[in-house]
Amino acid sequence: MFLAYASSRGRALIDRRLYLPEHTWCRDPDRRSGSGVPARAEFATKPRLALQMIEAALDAGCSSSWVTGDEVYGQDPQLRSALEARGIGYVLAVACTSRVRINQDRTAVQVDAVAASLPQDTWHRQSAGAGAKGPRYYDWAWVQTGADRNRYLLIRRNPATGELAFYLCWSPGEVALSALVRVAGIRWCIEECFQAAKGQVGLDHYQVRHWTSWHRHITLAMFALAFLSAVAISAKPDRCTTDLTHPVRSSDPIDLTIPEIRHLISTLFSRPTPPPHSLLAWSIWRRLHQAQARRCHYRRRLTCGSAM
Repeated sequence: MFLAYASSRGRALIDRRLYLPEHTWCRDPDRRSGSGVPARAEFATKPRLALQMIEAALDAGCSSSWVTGDEVYGQDPQLRSALEARGIGYVLAVACTSRVRINQDRTAVQVDAVAASLPQDTWHRQSAGAGAKGPRYYDWAWVQTGADRNRYLLIRRNPATGELAFYLCWSPGEVALSALVRVAGIRWCIEECFQAAKGQVGLDHYQVRHWTSWHRHITLAMFALAFLSAVAISAKPDRCTTDLTHPVRSSDPIDLTIPEIRHLISTLFSRPTPPPHSLLAWSIWRRLHQAQARRCHYRRRLTCGSAM
């Protein structure tokens, strides 16, 4: 299990836990001893482990206003209550069979029945963030649940397939629909972190079955990913600058990515080492073509979206 931190500048994996099934591991002393599992390690559910990582990050000074996760965590009321107690808002996915109380009603209603009863003007098309091929547009609706004015059921509908997804939301203060949509979209950052960690720093390239060995490998891989993420952030130009002497042009290459930075570093340490100017020229050429491909994907996605 992993905890990812995402902001407008970048994202990285910042913590990890090894989930041990209760019967096949926690209650098998021989298996625990052979794998070096310490005696202090007790069975904990995945939501409980997630809460431990979140609390450790907050206690260490990692500031965050929101937590998001999939159905495994959204279905756990103790996790949601703990986040509320710390004043941390959340947008957590839940199953279509989950039940909520709408407004002041005492009878709980299944969330897919709530979605089916909503009028068409309730839905709003908004982007959940930029994807590899352009903005990820969905239809969104939100319904207040319970007596708390800051508690909502958020519903996402795929415009092409009609597929629905549901989220339980809470915020310590008033919040706009666009904010909940943004947080729901950020959940995919952890998938991007997994992809980068596995493809660039070998997160899953191990064959160990020992507690200490696993933690050493995973921690080093996470550190390497964090280093590459920090380099990518430091190399990114400031898009908020008001200096018009260096405007951002549509013909500029894309920013340095984690794969590109890893490629440059590994090439610099290879033998024979290519001239730096040649290496940078190849990097700029690749990123120019990537920028052109991205513009084409975005243009196509926007054209398709406007036609629907």
